[in-house]
Amino acid sequence: MTRNDEPPDLLWHEVKECFDPGLMGTLPDLYVPATSARHWQALLDLAARSGWKHEYLEGSTPLAVPSAAHALARPVGAECPQLRVWPTGGMLAIFRFLSDEEIDFDMDLREIQGQDRLDAFCGFLRDLGRHLGKPVVMCPEGAYDHPVLGYDPVLGRVRVLGD
Repeated sequence: MTRNDEPPDLLWHEVKECFDPGLMGTLPDLYVPATSARHWQALLDLAARSGWKHEYLEGSTPLAVPSAAHALARPVGAECPQLRVWPTGGMLAIFRFLSDEEIDFDMDLREIQGQDRLDAFCGFLRDLGRHLGKPVVMCPEGAYDHPVLGYDPVLGRVRVLGD
């Protein structure tokens, strides 16, 4: 059980295909749609106060976490800044500051195997979605138009999407 003995958002035996790297790609596309620099700043604030281990990189250089406005305003030709977040040990989310209009990130499906890891993943998506007040969507790698699961802000939980 998770969240004060509530049932888990998803059951591993029902969704394990969604976490099969052979079917979904190792790094499925995860994103928060229709965002702004304000949402990116909220993400940075959440990482700072959540207790999650995190680091900010420009290229391969770790730096102090700047404002979202600074990270999004990189010069032409500069490497895309990254925020690396470990919501739990051995589970990494890599956020790339590609655009203020969408928060894109990657998580390695090999790190999300079994019910305990699935519960941690769902908790991370819930925390992110609740804090931003937005859905958080996962699609197979390279298939943005085929969402398979995500955090639903109306329901307040992660659910299976699509067909």
